[in-house]
Formats: sequence, structure tokens, C-alpha cells
Amino acid sequence: MTEREIMEYDVIIVGAGPAGLSCAIRLKQQKPELMVAVIEKSSEIGAHILSGAVIEPEPLDELLPGWRDNPPPICIPVERDEIWLLSQKGRRRLPTPPQQKNHGNYIVSLGAMCAWMANRAEALEVDIFPGYAASEIHFTENGAVGGVVIGDMGVGRDGQPKDTYMQGIEIHAPVTVFSEGVRGHLSKRLIKKFALDKDSDPQTYGIGMKELWRVQPGKSKPGLVQHTAGWPLDSKTYGGSFIYHLDKDRIAIGFVCGLDYQDPEFVPFEAFQQMKNHPMVHEMLEGGEILSSGARAIVEGGYQSLPKTEMPGALIIGDSAGTLNVPKIKGTHQAMRCGILAADHLAATSVAEGFDRKLRESQVVRELYKVRNIRPAFYKGFWRGFLRAAIETVTAGKLPTTLSIHADDRSLKKLDGYTPPDRHWTARDLPPRDRLASVYFAATEHDEDQPVHLQILEPDICSTRCVEEYNNPCTRFCPAQVYEMVGEGSEKQLQINSANCVHCKTCDIKDPYQIINWVTPEGGSGPNYQNM
Repeated sequence: MTEREIMEYDVIIVGAGPAGLSCAIRLKQQKPELMVAVIEKSSEIGAHILSGAVIEPEPLDELLPGWRDNPPPICIPVERDEIWLLSQKGRRRLPTPPQQKNHGNYIVSLGAMCAWMANRAEALEVDIFPGYAASEIHFTENGAVGGVVIGDMGVGRDGQPKDTYMQGIEIHAPVTVFSEGVRGHLSKRLIKKFALDKDSDPQTYGIGMKELWRVQPGKSKPGLVQHTAGWPLDSKTYGGSFIYHLDKDRIAIGFVCGLDYQDPEFVPFEAFQQMKNHPMVHEMLEGGEILSSGARAIVEGGYQSLPKTEMPGALIIGDSAGTLNVPKIKGTHQAMRCGILAADHLAATSVAEGFDRKLRESQVVRELYKVRNIRPAFYKGFWRGFLRAAIETVTAGKLPTTLSIHADDRSLKKLDGYTPPDRHWTARDLPPRDRLASVYFAATEHDEDQPVHLQILEPDICSTRCVEEYNNPCTRFCPAQVYEMVGEGSEKQLQINSANCVHCKTCDIKDPYQIINWVTPEGGSGPNYQNM
């Protein structure tokens, strides 16, 4: 193995989402002489980005004044909001909480918006490298983060170089900004190494699944934002759906459920498809065609789960840190604010030290503090959570208590003695028919002959304890059918269909034994989302 080539920058940003790109743009606005690199594992900017998304425009106004004169490709002003409580066949209109009133906001494709932002970053001479996965962290001699190592390409499943082998380079910088999104591959290692979460609660997550549809003319009402709660979820499972009406007869529809659910037999993907079968939604989609689909984890812990966001030589920002505002169902404005704040800090100081204090004194954390008790209030069921959320909203989070957050991997009930709720799910006829069909619409691509990026640390558990205690929940909570148990009886073994993976990270989060370790595959692999 030859010594790796080294590139030097002033600042490295890992991840070309809204946080990382905002940081890059602001840095070059503040200090044009800085050499800034953005490393992105997807084949092109935006290909791994999936979100609702309704965005608050204030951070864009600050970062790119006049952006409305040349907006992102999909950018629809919100015209009205609706919130519905669903039963299996019926619905009831609910009042819109203040956090979910979207007057002045915009429905966007976050993937297309990130590609649009990347063009503006490159115009400022930011170096952006899509298709290159930061697989390892480079540490300096004194133990500080000193940059990242780009993963080798052209390595076979057996770990040996192929004819196409290309050694990854090291990229060094005095400061590295990690904006990898939810459960970042490198961020989670840094949080553990530097014990950044020792004074915070565990992080908690949801799984979000989304489809983009073209519906029959007249069924989409551009600017309409709809959310639902209730069916098909039981009262103990947190979640709901969104339906955002775009232009050109398109509708973005999605479903989110908390990964703290208890039922080991629960299938989040099927819950999403059942929601689409509700009369209100079915009528909207019937006769249309699905254009794209995908899934990703959503960070939900908020204020209590926010780790320390600085360490020697590095910062963690955006969803990697956990700044999404759950009651608003929005994280983009928070991620962008993080990126702007990080850039301002680095432009002023050139070091990571001091950023965490600035973040906690900022609007980002003040917003999280006001709503800190709303997500954990639902641990005791939908109606008690609904009541507590109303109180927290009226008091603007000024009650003296702060509820605790618990880890998702500990919430599953064991099969012995557990009776699952009767969900009354029915037959359905809208596409996709199953998870494999959904993967097709994610256009995910992985070279079959590359090392498996889903590492099972103790494989014997899968065919012994997990079969008996939980009946292998990974075969159900994965939205892409990556995990299958094959064989019979004592010969049953776990099969990993890693080529299906849409990089949602659910397995890394929900596995009750915490033996699944998601690592980044070869650069350029994964989903290729269009307008998601």
C-alpha cells in the first residue's frame, strides 16, 4: 500500500446538505481567501437528500439576499394548512397549532434546493467533490481531528483491490465541519470518542418515508399543506403523515413514525402504504403514477439530546447534531442557521473552540428549548401527549420541568407475553406493491462486488437470541428489505441485501442489540433521488 496523497484546505465540510452548504457559502462570503472543500458521498449533489419539505425562508434571506429572483427549481409558496385526525375510514379537521402554521413558508424539493445552493457555493470558489465518501477520520499527533480520509474505490467484496482500484486521498485542514445528516457515519464515532453526549440524553429518531406522485389533472392544489395524525398508528406510536401539493400535477406524500415504537412485528413501510389507502388519500392518488420514493431517519431528541458540538479540530452541525424542531416538522431552517453560525465563528476565530457556547446562546437552541417537552410528552400516548403539547405551546415552554428522552433501541417489547394491537389494516391497491418495488423508485445503485457496508458485529445473535426474543425485527423495520432470514429452523441465517440500501440508517438506530454498524459504502453508491 503506497502512502496516500494529501490535499490541504483551510476548512473541510463533510456533507453537502443545507447545513454544510450554508457553512461553505457563508465562509467564502466572510473570508474569500479561505480554501474550503465540501465532500459529498452521493453521486451528485442532492441525490441523497430527502425531506418533506416546507422551509422557513429567513435563513435563505440572510445567506442569499434576493434569492427569490432566481429561486430553486421547485419552490411553491404555501397557500393554506390543513390538519386531519384520521380513523380507518373517517377524518376530523383539527385546529392548526402555531408551530405548524406555514404562512410565508415555501414547499421545496430539498434535494433540488441543495443542488441550487451548490451552484452558488461553486460561484464563490468553494471546491465541491460529489461521489467521494469520507470513510475515516484523520487525527493529528496530539489527538485532534485533522481532516478526513476518502474511501478507496475499486475494492472487491473480499477486501482485495480490483482492476479499477483507486486509493483514496487524505484531506487535511485545521478545522473539519461534520454535516453528514442524521446518524452520520463519522459523527457518531466522534461523539463516542470525545464523549460529547455525556451530559445529554440519548438521541431519539423517527423514520420518514416519502413518495413523489404525478396525479390526475386538478387533484393537486399547489400550495396546500396537509398533515394527518391517528390511523394507521395505534395510540402508543408517535407519528403522522404529510401531503404537500406542488406544481405540474405533483404531490409529495410522506409518513413518519417514531422509532421508539414497542411492537416488534410493526412494519413502518406497511403503515405508510395503509395511510395511502385511507379514502381521503386514496382518492387523491388514484389514477396517478409514482415518480420517486425513498426513506431516511429523522432526528427527534431536540434540546435534551443535543451533544456538545465541538471538539479539538472539528464541529458537528445540523442533523448530525440534532437540531430539528419536531413540533414544527422542520429542520432545514435550523440546519442552515447552524451552518451560518459555524461559518461566522470560524471566520472570526479560525478554531473550533467556543462554537458550542455560541450555538447554545443562539436562536437555534432557544427554539429547541421552547418545544423541548413536546416530543417526550407522547411517550404516554397520543391524547396525553396532545394535551401536554397544547400546554407547552401556550406557555412557550416556560414550565419548570424538562422531560427525559429515552433511546429507541431499548423500546421494543419481547415477543414472550406481548400482545400486539389490532391495527385493522386492509388490502391495498396503490403502488408500490412492496418494499422491493419501492427501492426501484429510489433508483439506488451499489456495485455488488464491494465490501458490505452493513456490518453485523455479532452475527450469531441474529440466528439465536433475536429469533426467539424479537423474531428478527430488522426484516420489518428496514424500508428497503435489506435484511432477510433465509433457511429453516436451526439453519436460519441472516442475509444482507446491501444493494437495496437507501442509506436511511434505521437499522443502525433501532436494532435492539446495537450490533448493526452502518458505514459508508464506496463513493457514489446509494439512492439517486430526483426532486425529493
